[in-house]
Amino acid sequence: MEVKIKTEYIELQQLLKLLDWVSTGGEAKIAVKKLKIKVNGESENRRGRKIYPGDKVQIQNKVYEVTN
Repeated sequence: MEVKIKTEYIELQQLLKLLDWVSTGGEAKIAVKKLKIKVNGESENRRGRKIYPGDKVQIQNKVYEVTN
């Protein structure tokens, strides 16, 4: 699934909110520890991770490609 952003990057916690995986930053803090999240094939557990256009984010078994 393609996710369009209008900024230079989006933080992982903002992406989780945008995709309705979580509704608050507090939920995002817990979600990055519990969900299987990979950015460009590497496991990620930092909610502040910057996601740039061209990055592929896998949350559980769903893959999202960030574009601008």
